Amino acid sequence: MMVPRQVPAHSTDCHVHLFGPESRYPFASNRVYTPGEADEAALLAMHRRIGVDRVVLVQPSPYGTDNSRLLDGLKALGDSARGIAVIAPETDDAALDALHAAGVRGVRVNVATHGMHDPAMTLVQLEANARRVARLGWHVQVLTSPGVIDSLGDRLAALATPLVIDHFGLMNLASDIHQTGFSTLLRLVKSGRVFVKLSAIERRTGAGQPDRALPFIRALVEANPDALLWGSDWPHTGGGRDQNRAATEIEPFMNLDDGQALETLVKSIPDAVILQRILVDTPARLYDFQPESQL
Repeated sequence: MMVPRQVPAHSTDCHVHLFGPESRYPFASNRVYTPGEADEAALLAMHRRIGVDRVVLVQPSPYGTDNSRLLDGLKALGDSARGIAVIAPETDDAALDALHAAGVRGVRVNVATHGMHDPAMTLVQLEANARRVARLGWHVQVLTSPGVIDSLGDRLAALATPLVIDHFGLMNLASDIHQTGFSTLLRLVKSGRVFVKLSAIERRTGAGQPDRALPFIRALVEANPDALLWGSDWPHTGGGRDQNRAATEIEPFMNLDDGQALETLVKSIPDAVILQRILVDTPARLYDFQPESQL
């Protein structure tokens, strides 16, 4: 794993998942994949190598709305971790309050993971979740496609909460910036109500070609550096999803270099002040980190 150039203290990895063991944390029956194990010790080891101090645990789709693994991870990692949960329509306010007390600061809507690309249905889910969590000061996070982003446009900036879009909005980073949805994404970022995770870099560019992401990162920085976050997407699920693998069969993690992904971000942003804002200041505000918390 590449060791990136030094990054600021309290740098934050805003997108990781924890998995297993399955005997303790059973997967949802309607999952689209089954991951291997990825625990706190492995996560901490990776972060020590690349110089990251804080982390945001994101509820992965194989657990559905059972946030038990996420909550145990938050408890184990302490004040240097925050969480993004997935909730059900029947989740009541008392349950949301308990999630908040445990360190959850947002809710995720996994539309693309489940093959949903209908803009109207996506908007219904986003609006419903935003209404539920607005009183807590949370945000809504979504994994969705460029076509949906382009179709919904400014309605994504009009939710009751801020919106965080995962993984560059699933833009094809192996292509150029003149593609469906990217100009809309830039406009949304300029609004200050929509944030974008510069995450899953090699997954979007193709392994070993992270520099393809540079023009996308630079365009987003020019649009609004205060609306950007970085995430490794560790432990890189999806390694066998295109091989007719049954959803119940354990698929391998992809072998991607998290240090290289962070180095790509550093390389694309020579301004140390802007890098500080993306890696430290914006995550601290959005996820409510305490000033001195670190791993």
